[in-house]
Amino acid sequence: MRIRSRWKNKGRARTIEENAGALAFIEWRIAGQALLNLENEGFQTDTQLQRLAVLQELSAFLIHVTDRLVHGDLDDEQRQKFIVALALKMADTYHDNRVDSEGRGQDFRPGFIDTLNQRLADYAECSFDNGEPGYQFKRFLGECVTNTMGEKDRKWISDQVMEIEVPDMLKTLKKGLGDLFETGKAADAPPTQVGEGE
Repeated sequence: MRIRSRWKNKGRARTIEENAGALAFIEWRIAGQALLNLENEGFQTDTQLQRLAVLQELSAFLIHVTDRLVHGDLDDEQRQKFIVALALKMADTYHDNRVDSEGRGQDFRPGFIDTLNQRLADYAECSFDNGEPGYQFKRFLGECVTNTMGEKDRKWISDQVMEIEVPDMLKTLKKGLGDLFETGKAADAPPTQVGEGE
């Protein structure tokens, strides 16, 4: 998957919020590509709401992985600021997509944030070493995605997510994250090497 992950004007330092906003766009595209891959493999999604539920699970995974990857590169305050900005931007994108699907009249952000907070707590119990999520980390994502999809070939969804989608998502995420920080050296957060994590 090709993404635009480099700031054009390299001479201007970007804020943490600007980098987080750009990464949110990249992560939504990564999640969208993974969903498309699942559908192309014949796994069942019947409605736009179901698709958005899958995207919500993939987004929560990507946000948590990002938090692990920037650990050690940002101090605690910068890291919190970055992840909160990323989560809020992703919640905005999710909300906009729900509005496109269902119409105005409801704020869908709180539901996204509630799910995200639950998943962040769930994933916090899983191992993450050398920039890679452990088996249980990936297995939990597979189960969450399986629970949002239809019945067709349901027993194989988790394997597809763990073995194919997670490696692809991580490769694109790490490239995007590294490129953003390299080309937009944030004035308030200048990490030199993003991507190894804790």
